[in-house]
Amino acid sequence: MTDMSVDLVAVERLMWSGTASFVSAQTTEGEIGILPNHEPLLGQLIEGGTVTIVTSDNERIVAAVHGGFFSVTATSVRVLAESAEFAQDIDEKAARAAIADTGASDADQVVARGRVRALEKAAQA
Repeated sequence: MTDMSVDLVAVERLMWSGTASFVSAQTTEGEIGILPNHEPLLGQLIEGGTVTIVTSDNERIVAAVHGGFFSVTATSVRVLAESAEFAQDIDEKAARAAIADTGASDADQVVARGRVRALEKAAQA
């Protein structure tokens, strides 16, 4: 099977780089799945969204992302997020507490919902 080069980059660092057989991301146009040899496209990531990468070794990587862009060519996918964190690094209790906090800002609520969404997607594996 053909694979594609994938980079998941947050403003502060390169989060993950390697080859993958599938990538999905939540964009402003909806959730999109990318397989190798996909038509080129550029999408805007939603605030509080998720990205899922299925590596060439069939490992599933899920990250919560907050804004940014998603660039696709026939051989590569670049996820350029304003911020990102892997699902396994998210404190579920803190994320759920932030959602329940009526005094939290709208931005904090969106980020917390994205974190919980990433945890739920990671649990589906």
